[in-house]
Amino acid sequence: MKMKKRSMAQRIKNIEPSGIRKVFEIANQHPEYINLSIGEPDFDMPMFLKQEGIRAILEGHNRYTPTRGIPELRKVIADHLTGNGIQFGDLLVTAGATGGLLVSVFAIADSGDEVLVPDPYFVAYRNIVFMAGAKPVSVSTYPDFQLRASAVEPLITGRTRALILNSPNNPTGMVYAKEELEKIVALADQYGFYIISDEVYEPFLYSDSFVSLGNLSADAIVVNSFSKSASMTGWRLGYVSGPAELIDEMAMLQQYGYASTNSVAQRTALKAFEVDYEQQRSNYQRKRDMAYAMLKEKFAVHEPQGSFYIFPEAPGQDASAFFQRALQAGVLVIPGKDFSARDTHFRISFAVDDATLQRGLETLLRLV
Repeated sequence: MKMKKRSMAQRIKNIEPSGIRKVFEIANQHPEYINLSIGEPDFDMPMFLKQEGIRAILEGHNRYTPTRGIPELRKVIADHLTGNGIQFGDLLVTAGATGGLLVSVFAIADSGDEVLVPDPYFVAYRNIVFMAGAKPVSVSTYPDFQLRASAVEPLITGRTRALILNSPNNPTGMVYAKEELEKIVALADQYGFYIISDEVYEPFLYSDSFVSLGNLSADAIVVNSFSKSASMTGWRLGYVSGPAELIDEMAMLQQYGYASTNSVAQRTALKAFEVDYEQQRSNYQRKRDMAYAMLKEKFAVHEPQGSFYIFPEAPGQDASAFFQRALQAGVLVIPGKDFSARDTHFRISFAVDDATLQRGLETLLRLV
C-alpha cells in the first residue's frame, strides 16, 4: 500500500507568489501594452563590459570560483567600499543582491525570531524572512514614507534579530533621513540587533540626502549589486559587506546553497565600477520630474528622491481596483498590496523611454 506523502513544508505555505512576476508575465503576453511596471534599467549594459564578458569566456574563465568570490573582484569591491567611507570587516560576492539578502537573513534569524521590515517594502524581504523560519514585523512609514526611530522602537522585542532597510526605496523612491538612521543605529546597539541595508538604487539619487548605513556603523550589513549601476540584471551578481565573523557564516551558507557565483560575471564586473552612469542618472531625474509634475495634478504623490519609481495614491485608496482599470486601458502598473500591508498606492516605473512614459501617464490621468 502506498503511503500518503507529507504535505509541503510550512515555510512554503507562508511564502506569497510575487505579484510583480505576474505582471511580468502579462507584459510578455501583451507587448502592445504600455509597461510602467518594469523593475530594471531601460539602458543597455555598456559595450566595453560586454567585451569583458566575451574575453573572459574566450580566456577560459568558465570554471568554479572561490565561494567568497575571485580575489581580484573582492579587492575591487573593497577599494570601492573604502573609497565611499563604508566600514566593513569582510565582504562576500553573491548571486545578485537577492543572494546577499538571503544569506544575511539566514545567518542571523532562527525559527521564531523577528525581523523588522519597513512598509512599503520590496517584495522579497518578507518572504526571505519566512524562508528562514522567522517572522517579519512591519514598521509603517506612511504617510510620507520616511522611516523613524519612534516607529521602530515600540516594535522591538527580545526576539528581534534584524531590521531590513532599503534606501533609496523600492517602491516609494524615498531616501531615509540621516538623523533618523543615526537614531536607529543607536537602537540596534542598545537592543542588540543587526541592520541589513539594501542600497542597490544608490546610483540613482536626485538629492544629496543619502547616507549609507556603512558610513554610520561598523556592524552594518550593506547589500549592493551591479544590476542597476551597470544594467547587469541578468548576470545576477552582487555583494554584501559587514562584520567579518558574520561574513564567515554567510560564506558557509553560500557554499552549501549554490557553491559560488558566476565566473564570467565576476570577471566582467572587474570593470563594472568604471561605468559612468551620470548621464543615465540625469535622464532618470528628468523622467522623475516629468512623472511627478504630471501625476500631482490629480494624484496624492510624494516626489521620489532616488531610484526610478514613484508611488502615487490610488483613487479611492483602492490600488487593486485601479490596477484593473489601468490594465483594461492597456497600462501596466503594480498595485500596492505587493509592497505593503495596505493596498492604497500603486508603483510606476519611469525607466522607459519618454514617449512611452508620456502616453502611460496621460492614460492614467484620464482614468481619474
